Amino acid sequence: MRSCQCVGLAGHDAASSCHAGNVEQAEPPERTRAVPQDPPVELTEYSLSALLTPLAPPAEPDDFDDFWRATFEEFGTGPVPWETTRELAPTATHRVSEIRFHSSAGEAAAAYVVLPHTIGSAPRGLVVGHGYGGRTAPDLDRVPADTAAMFPVAPGTHAGTASRFPALPDEHVLAGIAHRDTYSHRFSAADIWRAATVLLEMVPAAAGALDFSGGSFGGGIGAMALPWDARFRRAVLDVPSFGDHDVRLTRKCTGSGEAVRQHLQRHPEDRPVLDYFDAAIAARRLRIPVHVTAAVQDPAVDPRGQFAVYHALTGPRRLSVRAAGHLPGEIGELSDRLALQAGIDFLALPDERLA
Repeated sequence: MRSCQCVGLAGHDAASSCHAGNVEQAEPPERTRAVPQDPPVELTEYSLSALLTPLAPPAEPDDFDDFWRATFEEFGTGPVPWETTRELAPTATHRVSEIRFHSSAGEAAAAYVVLPHTIGSAPRGLVVGHGYGGRTAPDLDRVPADTAAMFPVAPGTHAGTASRFPALPDEHVLAGIAHRDTYSHRFSAADIWRAATVLLEMVPAAAGALDFSGGSFGGGIGAMALPWDARFRRAVLDVPSFGDHDVRLTRKCTGSGEAVRQHLQRHPEDRPVLDYFDAAIAARRLRIPVHVTAAVQDPAVDPRGQFAVYHALTGPRRLSVRAAGHLPGEIGELSDRLALQAGIDFLALPDERLA
C-alpha cells in the first residue's frame, strides 16, 4: 500500500487512485435511524472512486443553527479568564508555557501556548485540536516560526485538571449524551472558541490570520465549532470524526464510535442528540478555506464519514487522500507525516492561491 493525494481547490476536484488489498465497492448505505445489531467490522478499505462520490447528505434538525448560535453566544463571546501555571523548555524560535483557562464546562481547562520569541508585525495564530488520546504537551512540529499557537485540552481529557467529564474516550463520548445541552462535545467545541479568545488576548496582531488545525476527534470538533466563529481564517481537518452518524453507526470500529453504537442499541432515544453534533452537517455552514485529509482505510473512523465532511463543504476546499488513518506501524506513521505537512503547507499558502 502506498500513500497518495487527491487535491481540489475552490470546488474544483482532481483525484488519484491509491488502494490495495480487499477494496469494498459498497452500495450507498440506506438511510436509517436504527442501529444494526451485528454490523461488519470497519477494517475494509474503500475504493477511492466510491468515496469521492457524495452520499445523500444526512438530515439535520430544524433548529441546528439556532442551537449552535445560542451556544456561541453563551460561551464564545466575552473575556475568558486565564493564568500561566508553568513555563516549559523553550525552542530556538518559541517560548512554551502551560496555562489554565476558564472552560465552558465551568471548570479549569488546560492548554499549552507556544509564542514566538519575537512577534513580528503580522504574526499568524493557530488553535490546534487533539485526538481522543488527549495531550500532555504541545506538538511543536506543527508551529512555524512566525506563528503563535494554542493547544487546548478538551474538558475531561487532561490528567492535571478535575472535570465532570471522564477521561476515557469510550466514557467521554457518552457523557451527557441524553441531551444536546449537556453532551460533552458541546463543551469541547465551545472551548475551541475560548482558546482562540485567550490566544488573541496574548497576541492581538494575529487577529487577521487565525487558523485551526485538528485531527480525528479534534477534526470533528473543529468542524462543529468553526462555522459560528468569524475570527477563523482557514482550517485543516485531518481524518475528521463524527461525520454522518447514519453512516458511522452501520459498522463496528476500534474508535469511540463503537461505544456510541453499543449505547444506542440500549438507548435509541438518545440518537436524535447526535444530529446536533454531526461534523458533516456542521461543515455545510463552513465558508472559510478548508483542507481535509481523509483516509481510504481507517479502523477507528469510518472513511465514508471522513469524506462526508469534505463533500459537505461549500467554500474553498482542498482534499488530500490518505492511504491509512489510525493505523500503527510504518504505513500509518508515514501517512501521519504526509498529512501533517499537507496541512502546514495549506495554512501557509498565499490568499490568492485560495480565491
